[in-house]
Amino acid sequence: MNKLKVVIAEKPSVAKNIADALNVKTRKDGYFEGKDYIITWAFGHLLQLYDAKDYDENMKSWRMEKFPFIPQNFMYKIKHDSSNRNIIDSGAKKQISIIKSLIERDDVDCIISATDFDREGQVIADEIFIFLEVKKPTYRLLLNEWTADEVKKGMASLKPNSEMKSLQDAGISRQWTDWVIGINLTSVATLKYKFTEEDKILNVGRVLLPTLKIIYDRDKEIENFNATTYYKLSGTFKTEKNEEFDALYYENNTEKFDDKDYLKKVSEAIKLTKGEIVNKEIEKKREYAPYLFNLSNLQGYITSKYKGWTSDKVLKVAQSLYEKKHITYPRTASIVLDESLEDKTRKVLETLKKGLPYENMIKFKTNKRIFDSSKVESHSAITPTYVKPSSLSRDEEIVYTAIKNRFIMQFMPIAEFEETKITIKVNNIASPGVFMAKGRVQIVEGWRVVEKIESKDTILPLVELRDIVELVADKVNSVTRKPPKHHTEKTLLRLMETCGKSFNNKEDSDEMMNSILSGFSIGTPATRADTIKRLKDIGYVNAKGKSLTCTELGRTMVESFPVKDLFNLDYTGKLEKTLSDIEKQKFTKSDFMKLIYDFTNNAVNLIKNDKASLSKMKVKAPENAEVVGICPICRNAIVENEKSFGCVNWKNGCNYTIWKNDKYIESFGKHVSRQMVELLLKNGKVGFRNLKSRKGNTFSAYFKYVPDEKTGKLKWELEFI
Repeated sequence: MNKLKVVIAEKPSVAKNIADALNVKTRKDGYFEGKDYIITWAFGHLLQLYDAKDYDENMKSWRMEKFPFIPQNFMYKIKHDSSNRNIIDSGAKKQISIIKSLIERDDVDCIISATDFDREGQVIADEIFIFLEVKKPTYRLLLNEWTADEVKKGMASLKPNSEMKSLQDAGISRQWTDWVIGINLTSVATLKYKFTEEDKILNVGRVLLPTLKIIYDRDKEIENFNATTYYKLSGTFKTEKNEEFDALYYENNTEKFDDKDYLKKVSEAIKLTKGEIVNKEIEKKREYAPYLFNLSNLQGYITSKYKGWTSDKVLKVAQSLYEKKHITYPRTASIVLDESLEDKTRKVLETLKKGLPYENMIKFKTNKRIFDSSKVESHSAITPTYVKPSSLSRDEEIVYTAIKNRFIMQFMPIAEFEETKITIKVNNIASPGVFMAKGRVQIVEGWRVVEKIESKDTILPLVELRDIVELVADKVNSVTRKPPKHHTEKTLLRLMETCGKSFNNKEDSDEMMNSILSGFSIGTPATRADTIKRLKDIGYVNAKGKSLTCTELGRTMVESFPVKDLFNLDYTGKLEKTLSDIEKQKFTKSDFMKLIYDFTNNAVNLIKNDKASLSKMKVKAPENAEVVGICPICRNAIVENEKSFGCVNWKNGCNYTIWKNDKYIESFGKHVSRQMVELLLKNGKVGFRNLKSRKGNTFSAYFKYVPDEKTGKLKWELEFI
């Protein structure tokens, strides 16, 4: 009997690509079947980790004393319905049943995981194998694109799935980490804090909070910006041929001056004078095409160029193009190609260049800006495949064209321009200053013709050294320094990719590329778009046009949430890098999870014992309550009840309570009254006369009610009058 192999793809569309490549044509309910292969699919994750209440029924209700909660063994279940968390997703349940029945067939001898070649894709299939307790041999198909040629090549060079253990460890570590941190800190933070009047869940996440901090820091930078003004002196010069050009006045290599009066004096001194060309420099410069796209660069390019696009939308459209075989794997951090792809790239280029108006300018070449294996981690940069699309949606057209154009640019001539700098010394100036004029002329358009990128030419007249030019006009201009701009998705993605490092604005420096590929980042290319979307959805971030700003709740989280490591970009980058190191077998899953468990235990205790954030919590006084003043600790209401005067914020940990039968006050022959508490809250102290000491003496004193520095408990202090 002919033995069959079960292939599990990540999505139905990918399963169809594999079936087409292997000439498997019979479609059945939930799978394709041929003489050698059965090809089935997941819908992304069919399974999810247990909820806390699945491990322990007592976890159904959130109570502070139940946390931290860390399971002994993590378990998987069929995922819940997206619209109702209390019921199982019927589609997922059915598909798991189909996969189980196919794997258990007597005529099946092995299973092939054909999910995406990344740690998340690895886990999608592996969690199915764990859940179904698969005993048959499992193999891995590792592809960067779903064209027929690549599928056939990949099926001929399968790897045992056991060889992907480190990738699985990294993926599962990521899952467990986000569960442990998310479940524990979100629950405890929501129980502890009331940063809004409505009961709102305070989402805490390993990637969410550092991303929020980047936006917060830019908001504060803008708020604290002090607008200052500097001044420039511009002059208009005329040559002997009556050609005019503009130049700026420089001293000590700067054209910016703080003293306006000084420039006015210079201006007066040079009226109706002439100048001499004392220096002329002409330099030819080469401008390379921008590197191939990785996902973050693609998202930044599209969201900044087209209105209404988000990074999440760019990823979804790119994923669709990938599944339709038109582009390579999009969730990549690389901006170059592996050197093994040279022949394939040549084939793609030959296919795509046909019929282009600049076809004769396109020449295949190999250089380190295009092919460099040392700068590729798992997946090469995004490129088109040889499968040219025949019909695309408008959104798909935008993303595909951007990727195709960026690919074509690599094989076009380098753009060249000529930069001219003229230095003019004006007669009768006592100061050391000179005027300088700069011009630029494009000589070779090269790759710029692909997207019709126009150069901003500034053409200067033809002058030579020692030529005399006439100053016909001059003006002192004021320039106000502008604050930095709010983050956009483009700028935010770049900082997430580099964990906040700017690398002196050299976007494609070796140092920056090495940092990205090391894994030292906030999230991964696959998760950053979802992080930005989630920050908006949960109310931490506002999007107005392309600008991203913190909401009041987002600001409060940054300023008040006590687990500061989660806002620390270095700490977050190290966690992400360690996950990357697990993939490379430089770190173990068990050691990493111990770090996470220790961190979570400490963070939960920190939140439980936090008092500093009480003032941020706003709690309404109960209806008909007798409000006697404002709590000096948290600024909420102090209300009178049967036995005491206490803060309405007591549930969140505010311990400001004055008992009506306070023994200390009674020991002086006095008692706690409403009038006394009102004065205490208003003035910070309350005075008594005729107090009786233990020896029977009478005296006067002020009473203060303050926290003990060591214990934090409130106590009375006397100040003698």
